Amino acid sequence: MSLTVVGSMAFDDIETPFGKSGRIVGGSATYIAWAASNFVKPINQVSVIGGDFPKEELDALGAKGVAFDGVQVKKDEKSFYWAGKYHMDMNTRDTLTTELNVLGEFQPVIPDSYQGSEFLILGNLTPQVQMSVIKQMKTRPKLIVMDTMNFWMEVALDDLKKVLKEVDVLLVNDAEARQLTGEVSLVKAARTILTTMGPKYLIIKKGEHGALLFHENHVFFAPALPLEEVFDPTGAGDTFAGGFIGHLAKTKDISFENMKTAIIVGSAMASFCVERFGVSRMREITHEDISNRLEQFVQLVNFDIDLI
Repeated sequence: MSLTVVGSMAFDDIETPFGKSGRIVGGSATYIAWAASNFVKPINQVSVIGGDFPKEELDALGAKGVAFDGVQVKKDEKSFYWAGKYHMDMNTRDTLTTELNVLGEFQPVIPDSYQGSEFLILGNLTPQVQMSVIKQMKTRPKLIVMDTMNFWMEVALDDLKKVLKEVDVLLVNDAEARQLTGEVSLVKAARTILTTMGPKYLIIKKGEHGALLFHENHVFFAPALPLEEVFDPTGAGDTFAGGFIGHLAKTKDISFENMKTAIIVGSAMASFCVERFGVSRMREITHEDISNRLEQFVQLVNFDIDLI
């Protein structure tokens, strides 16, 4: 059931209408690992960190079954750092600072101990790095999931399209789906991506409005859990991805029907993430918490109807 996770392990500094986090641990691979580790072990982590990355964070992830053979440590350099400020709607944000540091020259190396992973998830990194990882896998994983963002569509579109040809599942938000295809309708955008770009499945994330799963002529919608307070949306998309791929790796079932369940699991994990700054909430949730949250999702969409 092995899962390989590729992405950043970093520092964030976040300001929301609810407060300021100060310098805290973040990064796509960190969030994915925390979420996925509730369902599958080992998590084969691929990333790069500086000597400033906290040992206690590595120890905590290690206790959850995360392996670090593929994590490069540049002791005399600094980890990736991002600072941002969210607007009142919590959907839009301003980037205040981006310091690539060790991530700027990151060249991932897939160790022998990771070869044979059945599941691979590529966090939001440059398309060149994502392609490098795919090419290093001696046996193609059973499922390759990829996240990306609008920035790569603007500065590396040709490379991005090459990677898309190699993956099974693409994760983007609604604005990115429209930008990638030039289509206003998300249904048309999905059709374009699935029929011309490579992925067999497409997940369009809509933040507090849930997520859509597309495959061939099938569409599934998963709501987001209505929460009284969204404290920090940072990492919610990566946590969603971690829950999604974690469930698939646990069940080893990559059918459309099981992906529907996986999206609900991902949505449940993301609903925990936003309750506090950073990964602090993810560090403490139990399997009982997850089961209870999943039951809330069941009740959210459960109804009886008499068809006319």
